[in-house]
Amino acid sequence: MAPRRSTAANVRHAASAAIRYGRHPAATVYDSIGEDFFLALAPGWLNLGLWEGDGSDEAEAPVAVRRLVTRLAAELPRGGDVLDVGNGLGAQDPEIARVAAPRSLTAVNLTLSQLRAGAANLAEAGARAVNADATRLPFRDASFDGAISVEAAFHFASRARFFAEAHRVLRPGGVLTMSDVPTLRLPRGPRELLAGVSQLRVWGLRTTAALSPSAIVRLAEGEGFVDVRTELVGDRVIGPALRFVRGRLARRGHGGPWAQALAARALLPQVELLWERGLIDYLLLRATKPVADDGVAGRSTRRRASATAPGASSP
Repeated sequence: MAPRRSTAANVRHAASAAIRYGRHPAATVYDSIGEDFFLALAPGWLNLGLWEGDGSDEAEAPVAVRRLVTRLAAELPRGGDVLDVGNGLGAQDPEIARVAAPRSLTAVNLTLSQLRAGAANLAEAGARAVNADATRLPFRDASFDGAISVEAAFHFASRARFFAEAHRVLRPGGVLTMSDVPTLRLPRGPRELLAGVSQLRVWGLRTTAALSPSAIVRLAEGEGFVDVRTELVGDRVIGPALRFVRGRLARRGHGGPWAQALAARALLPQVELLWERGLIDYLLLRATKPVADDGVAGRSTRRRASATAPGASSP
């Protein structure tokens, strides 16, 4: 495989990110990664996968990324209106459509370049693309039966506002299913602190992104969700994904741009330290909007009515 070269746009974005992230850090980060990230487990996929093996078998990677989405999408009401929040490059949307058989599927992404790059995936899924912020969703109240968010919530400016918005746009009885990366404890000592700060900086994350599983549950419940169920599966996600990445970087001719490969080799030990010392894990969450809604939950965003129907604000 011939080494891929960073495009001029990728280089400009990366240089910009090294100085400042601007108003939307997640968009800056993913613009810099581009649509052909060489460490992706499979082309077009950006999640860490749900593995059965230990990550040493590269052939499992394309299965693992789909397995994670299938696991989450299986919680969605079948045949309803579904919202995918933070849909990456759209590779997950055909899988969501296959599993949930939605009446309509709307994909929201803050990064316009990703929506454009994933246009073929969205067309395959029959999904509408909306360039919008997860904490300010441009949809009317009670527009969807289900909402899914795969490995994106830690990028949002506020999980609380995301939960409030998800609650607002769901119909009574609607389901939210998502995955997230929680922080189990704060760093102790300089090595752990350096590792934690480096990840916040690289991914453009606010310090408020570091929340425990119980804190994430409390936020969801505080915005009106009930029957909030969680499961920690880092041993099937983070552990194998790290082994996969290390294996790919160790191979000659891995196909990655030299700058990305160099940065990945420097940063990988920091993530491994956070995982091996028990600072981070991987969370699956399912929550329901009550059938009898008292109108109080989601109060932080419900006042802001929107005149946009599902999927109407396509880029």
